[in-house]
Amino acid sequence: MRNVMKTATFHRPTLIDQLTNQPIWDLIVIGGGATGLGVAIDGLSRGYKTLLLEQTDFAKGTSSRATKLVHGGVRYLAQGDIGLVREALYERGLLLKNAPHLVKNQSFIIPNYEWWGGPYYTLGMKIYDLMSGKLSLGAASHISKQETIERLGNIKQEGLHGGVVYQDGQFDDARLAINLAQTAVELGGTLLNHCAVQGILKDAQGQVAGVKAVDNETGKLYEIKAKAVVNATGIFVDEILQMDKPGTKKLVRPSQGVHIVLDKSFLPGNDAIMIPKTDDGRVLFAVPWHERVILGTTDTPLNEYSEEPKALEAEINFILRTAGRYLARAPKRSDALSVFAGLRPLAAPQDGSAKTKEISRSHKILVSDAGLITITGGKWTTYRRMGQDTVNKAISLGKLPKAESQTINLAIHGALATSDDDRRNHLYVYGSDQPALHDLIKQQPALGEKLDNTLEFLQAEVVWAARYEMARTVEDVLARRVRVLFLDAEAAIRMAPTVAALLAQELDHDYAWQQAQVAGFTKTAQNYLLQAQPTLQAA
Repeated sequence: MRNVMKTATFHRPTLIDQLTNQPIWDLIVIGGGATGLGVAIDGLSRGYKTLLLEQTDFAKGTSSRATKLVHGGVRYLAQGDIGLVREALYERGLLLKNAPHLVKNQSFIIPNYEWWGGPYYTLGMKIYDLMSGKLSLGAASHISKQETIERLGNIKQEGLHGGVVYQDGQFDDARLAINLAQTAVELGGTLLNHCAVQGILKDAQGQVAGVKAVDNETGKLYEIKAKAVVNATGIFVDEILQMDKPGTKKLVRPSQGVHIVLDKSFLPGNDAIMIPKTDDGRVLFAVPWHERVILGTTDTPLNEYSEEPKALEAEINFILRTAGRYLARAPKRSDALSVFAGLRPLAAPQDGSAKTKEISRSHKILVSDAGLITITGGKWTTYRRMGQDTVNKAISLGKLPKAESQTINLAIHGALATSDDDRRNHLYVYGSDQPALHDLIKQQPALGEKLDNTLEFLQAEVVWAARYEMARTVEDVLARRVRVLFLDAEAAIRMAPTVAALLAQELDHDYAWQQAQVAGFTKTAQNYLLQAQPTLQAA
């Protein structure tokens, strides 16, 4: 078990010192989402001096806005992308083994409203399971109408023939990203959030030789040299490519996915629901998560994007309409506790004609004329393989000495086997850090108080996030460390002043900083609230 109580390990001034004291890095990774973290950990596992820079916070973008599934991808199986499904199922098994405190075996039920649904989907899901080989989470099976009703509770009974049960993975995406960042630091890496890359350094031959970056907290500029630079910035890869070579053709076509969070009463059991085909061919899920239910997702192509994408009315209506066809108690706008949108960095179709749901989720690695390595596409489940492939590419280019990846059996920070009983306590996400968190409360009993009387989260979690999880802002805490913004946006707004006060004490900020933090977070959180009356919005 790693000793997370070594404060200096996650102390920002210590990390800044490491940044300035290293003359040349083996590997610089731009981007602190799942992909960038995977690249950094893989490089560190091989012994390379590695620096990761993230312009906002770890998993701020797509990597905190997933459907919370660790899966092979039933949709990709239907599309015939066998290679991706097989690879993802293998990685799913590794994640369950290496991060058991955050990844769990989740049962899914496909409700059948056609007579042929039972045998058809049972066969399909058995094939899906067989592809996972020794890392299977359990065989698919057909269940009766009565058992389907008993297990799903709120399922519509009229016309129901039965259901098909299969197993897949479920996780907390942003929490896993934070644990990956901690793992990287413990392996000797230097990781800085809120530190933005503003340019690419070139040597006399015009080859990439490092980056220019700014610490967003101090405004200090840095020129940092490296043997290899990886662009792993998700939907922002094109911005880094423009720094390398202005006028470069765009690689990414963003696709938006929206999710709506509901009270647990809409799916009272332990099973998730998978709707295999909706009006436009998408798959829709209803997944239990932190004692709430997530409905999603959509797949909407966008031409413009931002760090805080907003759900479109058409997407909200699609999710509520589709869920209402399967749930006896249909969700309404007023039932939404939070609504969040994320952007998938899909490879831009060359002919401009492909629908985003048909574009392969396989990752792609490209190397510019100047030697900038860019990885795009992929999915959360395969983050480890993406990191491995990217570092292998750097080695093949002669930028790094040959060394073997050590990530297949690398336990992720906090790794601790948990049971369903353990998961009833929301602190289960801290895994092996739980005892230290309890010790913190013993030392300062006031930190055992709740952040809000209506929810389970504690003040100690804010202090812990600041000391050991590299949280720097109210949003860092409430969106990606404690997850309240994604679970109950109104409650998150209520918590913001308390969180700001606790952070100010830990990070030595004044009251003006607290006020600015609360105002900024409240503005951001408004995007996660679903108003009862729809506003006019372009679809």
